Amino acid sequence: MYKVLLLGLAIAIGWPAAAEPTSETATLQALQQGLQQNISELKESKGELKAVSEFRIKEQAQAFRNTLKQALEEDNPNADVLLPYVQKHQQQLQAFVQYINNEMARISAQLGSDNDAPLMLELSRRNLEKTDFYRDQLDLLNWADRLKADTSSERQVLTEQLQNQAAHLQSLVSYNQQQMSALVEDVNEAGKDASSEQRAQLGVLKERLNNNSAALGADISMLDSLGVDTNALKQSLFAVSGNITQDVFNVSFVSQLFGNWLHVAETSIVENGPSLAVKLLVFLVILFCAHLLAKLTERLVRKAVSTSKLNFSKLLQDFFGGLSGKVVMTIGLLIALSQLGFELGPLLAGFGIAGVIIGFALQDTLSNFASGMMILVYRPYDVGDLINAAGVTGRVSHMSLVSTTIKTLDNQRLIVPNNKIWGDTINNITAERHRRVDMTFGIGYSDDIEKAEKVLQEIVSQHPKVLQHPEPVVRLHLLNESSVDFIVRPWVQPDDYWIVYWDITRAVKMRFDAENITIPFPQRDVHFYRG
Repeated sequence: MYKVLLLGLAIAIGWPAAAEPTSETATLQALQQGLQQNISELKESKGELKAVSEFRIKEQAQAFRNTLKQALEEDNPNADVLLPYVQKHQQQLQAFVQYINNEMARISAQLGSDNDAPLMLELSRRNLEKTDFYRDQLDLLNWADRLKADTSSERQVLTEQLQNQAAHLQSLVSYNQQQMSALVEDVNEAGKDASSEQRAQLGVLKERLNNNSAALGADISMLDSLGVDTNALKQSLFAVSGNITQDVFNVSFVSQLFGNWLHVAETSIVENGPSLAVKLLVFLVILFCAHLLAKLTERLVRKAVSTSKLNFSKLLQDFFGGLSGKVVMTIGLLIALSQLGFELGPLLAGFGIAGVIIGFALQDTLSNFASGMMILVYRPYDVGDLINAAGVTGRVSHMSLVSTTIKTLDNQRLIVPNNKIWGDTINNITAERHRRVDMTFGIGYSDDIEKAEKVLQEIVSQHPKVLQHPEPVVRLHLLNESSVDFIVRPWVQPDDYWIVYWDITRAVKMRFDAENITIPFPQRDVHFYRG
């Protein structure tokens, strides 16, 4: 009686009947029931609850397909049991696609205000989302084919939906690209005066273009698997966005694309052969002259900055020399390209777009570059200086606009980013001609203070590397707990610092021993009292 009631309930709600329910079929039933309930509740959801319901539906649908896929991968899957689940889930996906279409229609009805950008961005996200569900539907049709079901009509419907969406996305991608090019040109013209609103619009347009391009690429891939000729769509996607994925980049597309290019090239050679040869010769001559001029300019600039009274640092000299040569070569290349008939406006606009994208991707590198420019201008150190910066002490062996190479005193090579150095305290040890060596020596309370002071004065004055000007200082400094402390402060050349420090320390120990002057160490007397 229980099995009869269970079978009747399954038939009533659309579940497939099984003689003996397994763990997989029970899981599929539960997931499909929850999915159907959430799809029904989605129509009544509003505000943020609608987004929560959509998220829950996507999670449950993914879990259902994973379970169904595992069942299909088993040996000899039961088609009578699994096929109804496949067909039911196909209907659920179609219902959710229809829901997305309704949402897109609702959003489209709001267009026409002064700020359509957020709405268009939301539409691009919805297009990408709908493409994902189309991909899931195609997977279900392939699974149904494995279960020996006839899916020809469903494939025809899906093919028409994908073709309609691809045509719409093709127009959107072209439109987004044109808008982005125009906005990039405006931002480049404004330079530093470009508003934050313009930069925000550029980010929104970039996301819209990425979403629509990704959706179009996915549609092309699915249409290929459905046997539809998509070469025109692929050429359009490649020409507008350069978005070639592994699915889009196939032999048919490449052969047709190169065939078109070859035909254009043949026609151009036949009709414009002589003039093209002259232009090519002029192009090569201009490049050769630009190369020679760049070398000459670089040499002259290096000589000018090296003999300048402004005393430029070595890094700044290299920077000016290299930059001058590259600028001349770039100008020569642009002039040469113009002789071949290239329009420099779109080319520079393309460089502008690439510059914006590269700027977003290389923010840390640009920060290092800016710090390198500040180091060039203010010259806190130069090649060969001994510095302490970014927690590293060593001699500067090489500098670039993004990093500084430091050799530590124990001969380790460290490459430190410039923003780490510029954002921290920089101690240029060798920047000054003189450096003071600070030392402290203690004697016992019973020793002769004047004798100890005289010995210290002799040791300091007799060292050949101690400078006489400024004069060294030897003074009684502290009456410490266990010693009477003298400060000894001779002045030396920066490179002689440690030599003097070690020599004087050694000499003091030997002279104090010879003169019977004690060097005390901390000690404490402990007294015990018996109670």
